[in-house]
Parts: sequence; C-alpha cells; structure tokens
Amino acid sequence: MNKRNYAKELENKISEFQKEGIYPKLLLHACCAPCSSHCLEYLRQYFDITVFYYNPNIMREPEYRKRVEEEKRLIAEYNRQVETGDFEDMHSDENARIINIMEGDYVVSDFLNAVKGLEDCPEGGDRCTKCFELRLEESARIAKENGFDFFTTTLTISPLKDAVRLNTIGEAMGEKYGVNWIPSDFKKKEGYKRSIELSHKFGLYRQDFCGCEFSRVKNK
Repeated sequence: MNKRNYAKELENKISEFQKEGIYPKLLLHACCAPCSSHCLEYLRQYFDITVFYYNPNIMREPEYRKRVEEEKRLIAEYNRQVETGDFEDMHSDENARIINIMEGDYVVSDFLNAVKGLEDCPEGGDRCTKCFELRLEESARIAKENGFDFFTTTLTISPLKDAVRLNTIGEAMGEKYGVNWIPSDFKKKEGYKRSIELSHKFGLYRQDFCGCEFSRVKNK
C-alpha cells in the first residue's frame, strides 16, 4: 500500500476550491500560537477560518490562559495585516481573509477521564492517542453543530506528532459526526521551520511541553 501524502492531498483540495472560486468554512483546531502561525499564514488565503481553541490537556490554568491569550494575539496580528494590506515578510497575499476564534470548554477532568489508566505511558503513546481523540472529537462535533464545511488541526505541524495517527482519528471523527475532515501534514515543505520563524517574528511564547503534567514531568 502506498503511503499517503497528506500535504499533497491538502494542496489538491485547495486547487479544487480555487477552480470553483470558493472559500470553504474551516474550523481549525489549534493547540498553541506557535503551531498555528504557519497553518494560519497558509490557510487564510483559501478558507474562511475559525480557530477552535480546545485543549483541556493543559492541566495548569495559568498556563492555559497564557497560551490562549497568545493565540488571540497572533490572530489579531494577522487580522491587522488583512485590514491594512501589509503583508511584508509574510507568505500571504491580498487573498488572505479575517480569522475568527472560538474557545472551547476548559474542563481538565475531561482530559483526565479520557486518559485514566494511561498516566505512565511514554510520551507519544496511547495516552496521546486518547488526547487526540478527545480534542478532535469535540472539534468535529462543534464543526457539525455550527455548519462548517471542513475541520482539521494544527497538531500535524509538530515533528513529534504522528500525522498518520492524527489524520486517521480526524477522518474517523468526521465520519462519526458527518462533517468533512481536511487532511494535512503541516510540517512538510519546511512548515515547522516557518512556524519557528514566525514565532520569532511575533515574539510568541513557545512552551517546552505539550500541555499535560505527564508530558511536563517526562520532559524534565
């Protein structure tokens, strides 16, 4: 079986939309501002994006608040570019569109219940799979409930995140809720490198652990 090229699949989807002259409504689950930076820079030219910030895996509320405020600050910067037409040093152009944001429910117990019994799993293992399922299922539910054409996640930009696992989960949740999943592997074509460049450009807070205390302890 040939390995799927999720980045190419996304490009093909975008080409279809351009031929049709449409800007589909996309719900983009975001894990943090640094990971969002390249994804939003790229996708805002082709979609009407609403960022869905849903991350109950961030177990410390001050850390959660810091990250969500950075997400909002980045979006405000991108929207200012659209309003002024100033895209200097950006990989976007006049086709870029205003980005909206929705904040999901922040209930840490939802995450803890989802990963119960997996607390000692190695980073990147079954605990992470349950965490991805939790966040992508809620994203699919919200996308369907609010009439979005598609949904996807910024998580595939990380070199530490398995794009195959994320896309498999996303497609399954899309089928469950009856909403289309957009495939992605945002780390490809130097996407991760670009996210680091943008993080420096905007002075974004770059955390040193994924979110849960289990990953934080293991990264020490």
